[in-house]
Amino acid sequence: MLDWQTVVRQRLSELALDAPEKDEVHAELAMHLEESYESLRTKGLPEQAAMEQTLAQVADWQDLRRRIQTARTVKENIMNDRVRQLWLPGLLTFALSMGLLEVVQKFGPRPFVLDLDKGTPVLMFYTSWLLTLPLAGAIGALLSKRAGGSSRMLAISSVFPVLPFGVVFLIAIPAGLLMSRALAHHIVASAFLTMMVGWVLVPGIALLAGGLLVQLLSRRSSSPSVTLN
Repeated sequence: MLDWQTVVRQRLSELALDAPEKDEVHAELAMHLEESYESLRTKGLPEQAAMEQTLAQVADWQDLRRRIQTARTVKENIMNDRVRQLWLPGLLTFALSMGLLEVVQKFGPRPFVLDLDKGTPVLMFYTSWLLTLPLAGAIGALLSKRAGGSSRMLAISSVFPVLPFGVVFLIAIPAGLLMSRALAHHIVASAFLTMMVGWVLVPGIALLAGGLLVQLLSRRSSSPSVTLN
């Protein structure tokens, strides 16, 4: 019986991939061919005929090599674009917004506190921090735009700092309500609601305002100007 690993290595020897990726492709294709061969043998086909039919599944090994390389290249480009258009701008926006918050907490004015109701957790806003968030959101959106990001990527990059908090609260709210006593449901729900507003909704609006401004300005600059004679 043929050594399918050797067959694949010989016929795809010019595959332009890194050694680990090339070994992975060779192993997957060899496994597929071996399974096809064994299936044909179990159906009663002679060894030589089974090998010929198995090899005939790949009509053009050079074309297969080109298609594998193209698929891998497209996958790598998609991953690289995702990093440049989303993760790097988003993480930079997160670091910038958190750094601004730390500076405001240490050196800025006291937060604005809004007492909603007796027995209800209060809303607390660092007003000076909120005023700087549009700049952070605009920077994230601008970096994503320069990397070729879509409008959706620009929006996500701009509000990236509040996304972790949003996920945490979405998980914590139902968990907290389930674990709390029935009489405390109102207090727990109010606490989570105020934190959601103070740490996700309002900062998210401020960040998104900066991102939307970048999109608006980019659309105006790219729109063709009309001249009147």
